[in-house]
Amino acid sequence: MIGDRGGKVMGWSVLVFGFAFLYLPILLLVVYSFNSSRLATVWAGFSTKWYGELLRDRQMLDAAWISLRVAFWTATASMVIGTMAALVMTRMRRFPGKTLFGALITAPLVMPEVIIGLSILLMLVSMGGILGIAPKGVMAIWVAHVTFTISFVTVVVSSRLQELDRSLEEAAMDLGANRLKVFFLITLPIIAPALVSGWLLAFTLSLDDVVIASFVAGPSSTTLPMKVFSSVRLGISPKINALATIMVLAVSLAAVVGWWLMARSEKRRQRDMQLALQDNS
Repeated sequence: MIGDRGGKVMGWSVLVFGFAFLYLPILLLVVYSFNSSRLATVWAGFSTKWYGELLRDRQMLDAAWISLRVAFWTATASMVIGTMAALVMTRMRRFPGKTLFGALITAPLVMPEVIIGLSILLMLVSMGGILGIAPKGVMAIWVAHVTFTISFVTVVVSSRLQELDRSLEEAAMDLGANRLKVFFLITLPIIAPALVSGWLLAFTLSLDDVVIASFVAGPSSTTLPMKVFSSVRLGISPKINALATIMVLAVSLAAVVGWWLMARSEKRRQRDMQLALQDNS
């Protein structure tokens, strides 16, 4: 009994320490975003004036709008291309170069961001005229972000496809459905939670990136992380705390919505499978 109680205390202690280590800095950031003092780390009373100052900062708002647009289209493109790559890796039979293809797809996972940013900049400088993309600008940032986020989406979707019961697709084809219909009616609804997870992961990675965007951003295409980084180098402004609080709230809401959509999709899938089993019996 004493040993079990000591193990529980140790387990809870580790759990509490882990959560405090992860979330206490975020909690302090949220608290100090309501600080009336101009000094970001000295509490002088409750105030929301820095949120008003943030909303009047046109440069910060423009940078946030650029980051949100780039992150949205990056996540969407990465989800589509990453899903196709995952289908090739998991569904196609072995073909010459399949191992090399898988290695190239997952290479950005372990490649330093500095190398990725520099290589994309050199590619756009040498081939930008052919591709119709300026070497620096919003489009260049989008291309760079899609390049390194595809790998993350591919890994997430591939793991779900490998766990998928192929007998469901085979049963649908036995009933007369072609491969395209099977994909949209059987495969796609089952892997939808993985697609949502991959989209959110790509969106977060793009929204958070500083290093790669620094190589390809132009004078009028500064992203929000770049703006925050340049501001922090001059000193932590309370406006940065307010901005970070809004971003934490937005990410938390997106995570909750994504979790709710995935849970609803899983419940619907289980209900449909139960109905199908009842009909067969």
